[in-house]
Amino acid sequence: MISQLSWKVGGQQGEGVESTDKIFSTALTRLGYYLYGYRHFSSRIKGGHTNNKIRISTKPIRAISDDLDILVAFDQETIDVNAHELRENGVIIADAKVNPVVPEGVKARLFPVPITAIAEELGTSLFKNMAASGASWALLGLPLEVFNKAVEEEFGRKGPAVVEKNIEAVRKAAEFVLNLTGGPLPEFQLEPADGRQKLFMIGNDAIGLGAVAAGCRFMPAYPITPASEIMEYLIKTLPKFGGTVIQTEDEIAACTMAIGANYGGVRALTASAGPGLSLMMEAIGLAGMTETPVVIVDTQRGGPSTGLPTKQEQSDVFAMIYGTHGEIPKIVLSPSSIEECFYDTIEAFNLAEEYQVPVILLTDLQLSLGKQTSELLDYNKIQIKRGSLQTGELPPLEDNKMFKRYEFTESGVSPRVVPGQKYGIHHVTGVEHDQDGRPSESPINRKKMMDKRMGKLKNIKVNNPILVDAPHETPDLLIIGMGSIGGTIDEARGRLTKEGLKTNHVTVRLLHPFPVEELKPYLEKAKQIVVVENNATGQLASLIKLNVGYADKIKSMLKYDGNPFLPAEITKFCQELNLVWQR
Repeated sequence: MISQLSWKVGGQQGEGVESTDKIFSTALTRLGYYLYGYRHFSSRIKGGHTNNKIRISTKPIRAISDDLDILVAFDQETIDVNAHELRENGVIIADAKVNPVVPEGVKARLFPVPITAIAEELGTSLFKNMAASGASWALLGLPLEVFNKAVEEEFGRKGPAVVEKNIEAVRKAAEFVLNLTGGPLPEFQLEPADGRQKLFMIGNDAIGLGAVAAGCRFMPAYPITPASEIMEYLIKTLPKFGGTVIQTEDEIAACTMAIGANYGGVRALTASAGPGLSLMMEAIGLAGMTETPVVIVDTQRGGPSTGLPTKQEQSDVFAMIYGTHGEIPKIVLSPSSIEECFYDTIEAFNLAEEYQVPVILLTDLQLSLGKQTSELLDYNKIQIKRGSLQTGELPPLEDNKMFKRYEFTESGVSPRVVPGQKYGIHHVTGVEHDQDGRPSESPINRKKMMDKRMGKLKNIKVNNPILVDAPHETPDLLIIGMGSIGGTIDEARGRLTKEGLKTNHVTVRLLHPFPVEELKPYLEKAKQIVVVENNATGQLASLIKLNVGYADKIKSMLKYDGNPFLPAEITKFCQELNLVWQR
């Protein structure tokens, strides 16, 4: 028996690839397996090749696999594009309708199954996704009743007749493929899972759930890939808690509405991708100048301009830190797992109110849209911190005086009130202002206000600004990454360890203000440093050199072709670097 297996389904966008994957992975989750998914799709509504790859394991995993065991193909293009990933003696389950052919040089077993024909016999070709899933499931020898239960959960709202036909499609395809193979394939029999209850979700859903748990009750947003799922999740969820979502005319309106809601005392966020964040920059500056808390999610994708809307990249780092004109304090967080997406969203709201600054939650497409297994979330960890928001009765103001909303304080954080609060009247303006909020061009006031605002950065405290796995005092190699790359680095390190290479790993979670003191000791002790990131200019590496130093030790490993890193790629790069260093 095996402890892990890789499965992929592919076809034309709009013909049921995603639902095929959904039922298959849901059933595996019910059995207690750990899963990690990657979704490759075209930037169009219908048509164009798409595929979903799922890695299945009896142990936690956080990376896609280098190779593939089973490929389910609705068309020949899927075979042509993906068959090279198949390990020797891997399996292709293909719709017999397309007369499938294994490409030259690929040593795989082909099982043509009448997927479309089975579906059409049942009344519509729409059932072919379940036929394809059933054929796959049968080869693994897993209990069919678990799969059928997942089918019932997915299609139950459409009535018993639809459920029965989907289950019949599963049964017929399973019987057909087992007749071809003579039974489940022994080499694909997975070891039993632990059976524990787990979550299986995308990062965007975890962010949406985290926002609700944090007390967010309003989201203005404009749809954009790969951020739209946050909006879609909250459209369904927020009304249950007295909140709402508004689809705005553009990202400028979305950001300013979120700022307005927070000014009114309602926790609000907006979410977008690189092009949308570019439009929000002036509004983010307004939040910085008026010291209004706001949470903004940037789900990075391939740029610039429209770029690669549906592909992986991590190239917005500099834009999120330095994008606004002028200088304002802000916090940029970079979660690296489903759990962190949830907890960091809650922390983002707390930090925004505690320091009265914009907080940007920076994810990437793989983390935002790649489905992953997560342990159950601990709601007892949730704390709501509203900083210096004055919720009680305020003291009366003297004649002609105003509330000192921007009062100079040692921490740089001033008392905050909501509109209409008795004795809380003050001005709010995007121009420079005094402690009451009145416009002021005084050079003395300007310097004091700038020092007050920027001084907040010195006091910001963030939970776990870096994640460290450092078993070696003086490692041969320190590998650094951010976002979704962390799990891929860990898998590569396991292979490097078997070769005798001593490695440590740091994931940078706080990109601004940069965690200099936390990171410095690990850089200092490492013989070599590799920074792994999905961009062309080495933005994380540049931040490290700028803030901490050690430029002579740092080598960048960059990938910007729209695909996430594979463990084998990082392993090979580090092996070659070590050989050069040894010479």
